[in-house]
Amino acid sequence: MLERLNQALDHLEECLDRDIDMADVARIGAMSEHHFRRLFSALAGMPLPVYVRRRRMTLAGAEVVAGKATLLDIAVRFGYGSGEAFARAFRSVHGIGPGEARRTGAVLTSQPRMSFRVVVEGSTAMRYRIVEKESFRVVGKKARVPLVHEGLNAAAVSHVESLDEQALVRMKELSGREPEGILSAAVYLTDSREEGAEADFWIGVATGPEAIAGEFDALDVPAGTWAVFDSHGLCPSALQDLWRDVFTLWFPSNSYVSRPGPELMRTRPVETGAETDIQLWIPVERNTTGAGA
Repeated sequence: MLERLNQALDHLEECLDRDIDMADVARIGAMSEHHFRRLFSALAGMPLPVYVRRRRMTLAGAEVVAGKATLLDIAVRFGYGSGEAFARAFRSVHGIGPGEARRTGAVLTSQPRMSFRVVVEGSTAMRYRIVEKESFRVVGKKARVPLVHEGLNAAAVSHVESLDEQALVRMKELSGREPEGILSAAVYLTDSREEGAEADFWIGVATGPEAIAGEFDALDVPAGTWAVFDSHGLCPSALQDLWRDVFTLWFPSNSYVSRPGPELMRTRPVETGAETDIQLWIPVERNTTGAGA
């Protein structure tokens, strides 16, 4: 899969001076556009549109400094319909405008061309199972939180602490589907998995699709396939490590891709700094675009 992903990045590089059809790029990578965006973000640590803008502005910066073409000509070449839009994008990457960049001694920022390679990290086996699950409903309380790659997620912790014992008891009474008991669900608002990306974060239980939420918020989840991962370690670092390994190690080594849907997480006990059993549910589907494991 990494070879196909690098072929997709090669094609992306060839299209930096024109409109890019991300669906075509993803097809070269032998995966859906949804999975391509998510996998790139997880591997690269930045959303795909950010990488494209940085690469375009890296190439544009070299042309601006060379001084052989007008700024408007450079803007048009890299897909900007006006000098103002080009200047804004240029400044967002380089910290200065293109006019300033033509002055002697201007300092610019370069985004290197990206490629992915295999690093031998697979010495520890990952425990997983594939589950075909009927439609269900998550019933609980929702808050909007940022993604945190390492350490405590203060917003998520605050949301958990805002729930009183009576609410948790009522949720448990509604629990009727796997994964059993109190769980969390994350619905990301974009395909980005960079630090700070926003998600709707649920604390609740899995119930039947007919369950009445009452005082709680309800998230309806359609039937589909799930990859379920089990691990054990310190909370929350073990969960963050497991999530990273799923996207950087498991997906590139298996014939599944991610699909839209909530990511479900269950930890027992839920105590920061304590050893905990972890279960992570990721919505997946078979890769039908031609790239096998």
